[in-house]
Amino acid sequence: MATNKNMKAKPYYHQQNTNAAASGGGGGGYSSESSNGGSNSPSPPPSPRRHSSISHSRRRLRTKSFSFFRRDSFALTVSFIFRRNLRYLVLLCLLYVSGLIMCVGPFAGLVGHTPVPGSVYRSHEIFGKLWDQIQSDNSSAIDLSSVWKYKRLKVQKPCLNSTVGRYFGIEKESPGPSGFLIVEANGGLNQQRSAICNAVAVAGLLNAILVIPRFEFNSVWKDPRVIRIAPFANRLAMNVPPHIQLLRCMANYKALRFSDPISTLAEKLVKRMIEKSSGTGGKYVSIHLRFEEDMVAFSCCLYDGGKAEKLEMDMFREKWWKGKFKRKDRVILPGLNRINGKCPLTPLEVGMMLRGMGFDNNTSIYLASGKIYQAERHLASLLKMFPLVYTKESLATPDELAPFEGYSSRLAALDYTVCLFSEVFVTTHGGNFPHFLMGHRRFLFDGHSKTINPDKRKLVLLFQDMNISWVTFKDQMEIMLSENDRKGIIVPRVRKINRKTSIYTYPLPECRCLQQSHNTTLQLTQPAR
Repeated sequence: MATNKNMKAKPYYHQQNTNAAASGGGGGGYSSESSNGGSNSPSPPPSPRRHSSISHSRRRLRTKSFSFFRRDSFALTVSFIFRRNLRYLVLLCLLYVSGLIMCVGPFAGLVGHTPVPGSVYRSHEIFGKLWDQIQSDNSSAIDLSSVWKYKRLKVQKPCLNSTVGRYFGIEKESPGPSGFLIVEANGGLNQQRSAICNAVAVAGLLNAILVIPRFEFNSVWKDPRVIRIAPFANRLAMNVPPHIQLLRCMANYKALRFSDPISTLAEKLVKRMIEKSSGTGGKYVSIHLRFEEDMVAFSCCLYDGGKAEKLEMDMFREKWWKGKFKRKDRVILPGLNRINGKCPLTPLEVGMMLRGMGFDNNTSIYLASGKIYQAERHLASLLKMFPLVYTKESLATPDELAPFEGYSSRLAALDYTVCLFSEVFVTTHGGNFPHFLMGHRRFLFDGHSKTINPDKRKLVLLFQDMNISWVTFKDQMEIMLSENDRKGIIVPRVRKINRKTSIYTYPLPECRCLQQSHNTTLQLTQPAR
């Protein structure tokens, strides 16, 4: 308020000084005579207004009142907005907390809420309830040779009668390579595959010689013609020109081969699986089962092991990930993970799904997996439904597997090959392995991946419905199989370089011409082994 008084007093003080200067006779500017060149006597000063102080007080009062009015209005407005938004904020918090309580699965029962459908693992209970019906239902067994109904009608166009160089528009002789491209192909089996194929494409762009000194090895190169990229697995985008995609195709599906020890044993395992599947015309089903201990722990999902399982998984996570799952910003909701399809399928769930789709107990199954978590307990139900289950360990002798023990990528290569030539491939939890395998199968089998990629969000709802009948479950599984059959032949729309999907999962249309390359004059060098 002191500030306001000073501001109001200042114009009045200025007015008094102005009048005083005018009465002092010189330069005041108020003398009409002086301006007209007449008498030297100064003009009398103007009389002061009688109501000036009263008027000023009134103005000051109005200013104060208006200032108070503005402040009060602003405060009222803020208060109104805050109260209004506060209600929404409180409601939002209540909804969020309610959602958390409902989604935590088993905890929901403690506070009187019914668990959200699909949030609790009850598959073992469903299996126990339906087992008698499953066991007696072999009347509608599916024929492995007629699982896939959809066929691609488009005739594959062969590659142009040209050399590889013409795909790059090189009509004249090449001046030679501009240098060397050195990459480090690290990671697992399919990370290395991705790195190599991408590196081939980049080397083509740079007109460079590709050098891969050693897998998972850090070398020091001092040649000034070196471009060194490490790591390299996903450095090249998918939306590149068609001729660059073709290089990826040639590298992935034509040039890359496993080393002799791997390919030799892998071929033996495929032949042995065909022999074991004589009852189904040499056709078998392969399953990529991701129910190893580390996958179960990382998913933070709960199964039927109770407190002992939870304690074991907590200890495993702490041992291998050092507090990553105990951070304050990390909220673990097993029930929500399950609803969203982020939990690995158990062997029991995979078995029930396949039996529901019509695969009977005479079906031979190859299980591609690491060490299954609590294998004896979790595999028991699968073996009841499918007694003809094989693994690389059961197909190969100990002496044959000895050179591969301790090398996860080599063991994965064996699984990859056996799965590649199966009539049906089942993926259960995503990852690089199934993505590359689906693409490779599309390339080999006329554009069809022949893959079952289950809708886990739908499955968890069915596996928690204690009132479901076997007939209803089968109907749902047959619909799921038909949907996978339809999706197996999907070819993404690619216009120029706007591809959004991985060419390693969907190799068509860019790799289509290589499917009939044996009818063309396109010559590829013999791949090194």
